[in-house]
Amino acid sequence: MHDIEGMAKGARLTLSDPSESVRFNADGLVPAVAQQYDSGEVLMMAWMNADALRETLATGRVCYWSRSRARLWRKGERSGQIQALVEARLDCDGDTLLLLVDQQGPACHTGRRSCFSARLAPDGLEIIADPLIPPDQLYRR
Repeated sequence: MHDIEGMAKGARLTLSDPSESVRFNADGLVPAVAQQYDSGEVLMMAWMNADALRETLATGRVCYWSRSRARLWRKGERSGQIQALVEARLDCDGDTLLLLVDQQGPACHTGRRSCFSARLAPDGLEIIADPLIPPDQLYRR
């Protein structure tokens, strides 16, 4: 883990393994927030392990760690709705990733563009986006 505090803009650390800069949790995972690179729209949050991060950086196609399937999950492998990595950023504590991506179609398994399509209020929940593709059609591929 490398401390970025006190480093000036433009400073670079050459690393044989970029995951050395990441503070993974006790399960070996780090949260990764995916954001559309050109609009700033927050699309989703998922988990990455060191292998998923290395693959993402090496290939430019976003790969996550699926906790439910206990395996690497390449975004869009079943739906075709891939995420191309534009830039990966690490927060100041080294424990959260921000992935600037170019999302093809919906990012959410519900067929919506973003996973953040429900607004919470004191009196309840409001759905604020319709699916772009019905989920039963999204995974028919």
